[in-house]
Amino acid sequence: MNAHALTVLEFGRALELVAGRAASQPGKEHILSLRPGTALEPLRAELARVGETLLHLERHPDWAPPPFPDFRESLARLDLEGSVLGPAELRDTIRLLHASRELSSGLADAGAQGEAGTAKAPGPSRQAPPGLGPSALRELRRRLLSRRDLEASLDRIVDEEGGVRDDASPALSSIRRGLRETRGKIVRKLEKYLAGLPDRFRVEDASVSIRDGRYVISVRREGKGDVGGIVHGESATGATLFIEPPLAIELANELHELERTEAREIQRILRETTDLLRPARAELGDAFDAQVELDTLWARALTARRWSGVPPELVPPADQALRVVEARHPLLVEQGIPVVPFFLELGGDERAVVISGPNTGGKTVLLKAMGLIHALAQSGVVPPVAEGTRLPLVEDIFADIGDEQSLAASLSTFSAHLANVREILDGAGPRSLVLVDEMGTGTDPSEGAALARALLEVLVERGARVFATSHLGALKRLDVEGSGIVNASLLFDAGRIEPTYTLQKGLPGRSYGLAIARRLGLPAEVLDRAEGYVDAGELRLETLLATLEEKERQLSEALRRAEAAQREALEVQGEAEARRERLDDRERTAEARAREQARRLLLEAREEVEEAIREVRTAHGAAADEVEGEARRRLETAARALREPAPEQRSSGAFEDPPRVHEGDRVELVGSGARGVVRGLTDERVTVEVGGMRLSVPLREVAPVAGGGDSPRPDAPRGRVPAMSGAGWSAPEVEARLEADLRGLRVDEVAMALGRALDGAIVGNLSELCVIHGKGTGAVKSRVQELLRQDLRVAVFRPGGEGEGGSGVTVVTLR
Repeated sequence: MNAHALTVLEFGRALELVAGRAASQPGKEHILSLRPGTALEPLRAELARVGETLLHLERHPDWAPPPFPDFRESLARLDLEGSVLGPAELRDTIRLLHASRELSSGLADAGAQGEAGTAKAPGPSRQAPPGLGPSALRELRRRLLSRRDLEASLDRIVDEEGGVRDDASPALSSIRRGLRETRGKIVRKLEKYLAGLPDRFRVEDASVSIRDGRYVISVRREGKGDVGGIVHGESATGATLFIEPPLAIELANELHELERTEAREIQRILRETTDLLRPARAELGDAFDAQVELDTLWARALTARRWSGVPPELVPPADQALRVVEARHPLLVEQGIPVVPFFLELGGDERAVVISGPNTGGKTVLLKAMGLIHALAQSGVVPPVAEGTRLPLVEDIFADIGDEQSLAASLSTFSAHLANVREILDGAGPRSLVLVDEMGTGTDPSEGAALARALLEVLVERGARVFATSHLGALKRLDVEGSGIVNASLLFDAGRIEPTYTLQKGLPGRSYGLAIARRLGLPAEVLDRAEGYVDAGELRLETLLATLEEKERQLSEALRRAEAAQREALEVQGEAEARRERLDDRERTAEARAREQARRLLLEAREEVEEAIREVRTAHGAAADEVEGEARRRLETAARALREPAPEQRSSGAFEDPPRVHEGDRVELVGSGARGVVRGLTDERVTVEVGGMRLSVPLREVAPVAGGGDSPRPDAPRGRVPAMSGAGWSAPEVEARLEADLRGLRVDEVAMALGRALDGAIVGNLSELCVIHGKGTGAVKSRVQELLRQDLRVAVFRPGGEGEGGSGVTVVTLR
């Protein structure tokens, strides 16, 4: 791949960012060595491996591969027969084995998410890339080594600091015991000798120390002759000498002999241990290589997550249809700079794209991003693109970007451009990607335009894919049928004189040079005169482009509003359907609960009527037959009404217009089917006596019953039936409410208030009751919950949720 192009695109900087996320030095070096490849299937497989690693990363966001040592030198030693690994290298072997075992455990479910298809994680959806099978990470896991026996054997030899343990062998244990004893003996004798020296020879706070591996004492220079022995150094002033007295020399020689014996024993232990490892050299090497590979994959997966990248689809060079979705420049993304993504789709016959627009509009950044996306993808690195990106493989990349003038090489800007163009023409072919910035500049505009046009046409004829930026109007007119050249522009906000960095295919862009100059404060006199010098053809083109841009802006805005309106309409429709379903469910549930409740109450009333009949029969004898017949007839009528709801009852639970009722009329409660007598009226509510209890309900929720009157009703669905003598019992009026506010009540007042609220909710056919008790000391809340547990009418209760009052509220669901 062209080295000059990779340098211009800052490919090396992008790799450094990726390598910075590797945990090991071999992993960093491997990433930095990556270069764009041209073999399609291996590249697909590599991107698939990165894609699977990314899925694993998103599935286990808190997990990371364990660190492992750089084991390359140790492997090279194991390859040499007779070589011996040192204690530090053996400790690295333990770390390598431990990391390999931990990594194998961490990858236990690797590949499972590939089979599932999509990783469930925040951010963009991660779809398994083409060619991804469940074996990419599993195959890598099979190469890892799990040898606890080797770990244990090595751990008995070396300690955590990389030293040989005392108990590595019985001989070494004995030798080191002798070393400790000899060192102690030397120190004790020298301390005693030092204490016996005359004061004029002794140094204040002097002690036994070690110089050059020998035990010495500090003595004043004038005592050298009396002490004798060997001088191993002196102080900075020369007044103090560090002397090994004669009495220590013999013991020191004995110590050194023990140290040599120790070294021989350690060497023997290390040789035996190395020979123990040598048969496992291939497995160790494979485990190390697998960990390095995983390190590079993990670094690339972390980078893809940072860039919000998805593995692109690589297609053969012959398939030249290109699609880039939500692409961004990786170096800008890495810096956290807000980047406007671009989308571009080209058919196989669209070979060259001429991108125009104002300066500082992002054309060069887009050009570099396009080159980097290809280079990174063909190096096994996921670029910052979204799902759906499709890249035809390129075999080389050529770039002429930036000002490369060189005084040393006597190159002007134009000469440097020509040198790059010559290189492009020498090497570009049907499988090349060519990037040219500011095409045709640096010389006379007409000649530059002619040269740029010729270059574009030649490259298109060769079948190369070309992305070029230009301000030249002549190049904007090359987008004609069959030319293979298409226009694109980076849009500019003409009102604010600011770039939008939005790529638009199919239309050339305006340069806005005079408009930008006007905003930057150039004198109007100069700008007005400059506008008069603009070529008429160029002026007409600029005017046409301005009109097209405005039409495009208006169309885009209209489309945006239409899409927003469509989304809003769909949301409203969905909410309406959901609300209708909830109402239907609530209506069905309420009707079923009401009928069940009425049935239960009717059975209770039947039992009470039977009891009343027995009492009447006892008191009046045969005269009770007429009363009994009338009571049973009314019960059967109520039972039939329960089984067959009245035709005037509406499913909606309400009437279009409030019914006309008067005090004393018999009415039926809509929904429950219970019947009663009107005892009071207001504009919107009616008080109905049902089974001895009074209910205050909306006027729309009652229906007149034919043959009304103020007679007692033994078919009432709740309460006790009045005595047959006509002496009625009037229960206190009960009003069905959705809430029961118990705040401020004492604990002994709770039972009555809660009971009334539950009675009203049951009679009013409510499905839920919200009991407000507040927080306070919690005594009222505890009493409420105690009473609810004992009440058979309560199906379940729970604390209030967010927006319902929290722990200061208990929500009761009624049976």
